[in-house]
Amino acid sequence: MTLTSIFKCLGLALACHASLGLALADTYPSKPVRIIVPYGTGGGSDTLARQLGASLQQLWGQGVTVENRAGASGNIGSEAVVKSPADGYTLLLQNSTMVVNMGLGMKLNYDPEKDLTPIMLLGSTPNALVAHPSLGVKDLKQLEAYARANPGKLSYGSCGIGTPMHFVMELVKQKTALDAVHAGYKGCAPAVTDVVGGQIPLAVLSANLVVPYAKAGRLNVIGIASPKRYSLLPDAATFDEQGIKPLDLPTWYALMGPVGLPAEVVARVTSDVGKLLADPAMQARLSAAGVELLAGSSADLVKLIRSDKVRFEQLAKSANIKAE
Repeated sequence: MTLTSIFKCLGLALACHASLGLALADTYPSKPVRIIVPYGTGGGSDTLARQLGASLQQLWGQGVTVENRAGASGNIGSEAVVKSPADGYTLLLQNSTMVVNMGLGMKLNYDPEKDLTPIMLLGSTPNALVAHPSLGVKDLKQLEAYARANPGKLSYGSCGIGTPMHFVMELVKQKTALDAVHAGYKGCAPAVTDVVGGQIPLAVLSANLVVPYAKAGRLNVIGIASPKRYSLLPDAATFDEQGIKPLDLPTWYALMGPVGLPAEVVARVTSDVGKLLADPAMQARLSAAGVELLAGSSADLVKLIRSDKVRFEQLAKSANIKAE
């Protein structure tokens, strides 16, 4: 075969590949899509997945189901996606807990950076430190005064050991010398139940879970771990406003897929989800659910994962937080 013939064949192959890519983008999805949420129902990840799933189903004309596969700090559901075909019909709605797991050095059956395709950032929810009203504190200054007057008597709950909520309080403790013993719950729901019921005086929770109790006067919000005030709790001061800077550890949400997801599928999903997130009606629904938009590309997601991994590694070491 001559050199000219080789170049002709190569050109045909490249053209064929490009045509297949365009065809894939035009025909995807041609069958039902499932979005796996590696956490229980009712949380931010689940709410976001169901809102997007319902809208994508209308946009695509294909069924979009949300499947909850909770357990092992989100790793059971993530592993299911890793083992799925890389064709775009199984997607993962993960959150920053995945990166916390990486920072803790948790033993996983997959590598989040190598075995998943990042698609895009979706949104975030800040975390909040709250107190039961019986404690008699309403801000960080009052909490510090209580701790000094009652050494060794404070404890706090979180959504689990090594969760972003756990890290928030450990950072507060480092920056204020506040003394409080950690009680890690198996999820946010039991932590909410116990702090609202007064079984534990303090808790760090996803801020959207705090809203109804704060508005009803059943919880006092001590601080929001965000650089700006939370839209659903506009009267609650951030930690920044109370002198702790920086303290920005939100729970962020992202869409991912198995490694090797075709670029055309990534582009199609990113484009269509981006359109949905730009819709004021969708924004209003997500805001009401406590999710603030954080639209970003796959490159933005990769950058965030890498920076957060380093951050949580350092925090875990300084606070002596270890994986369960």
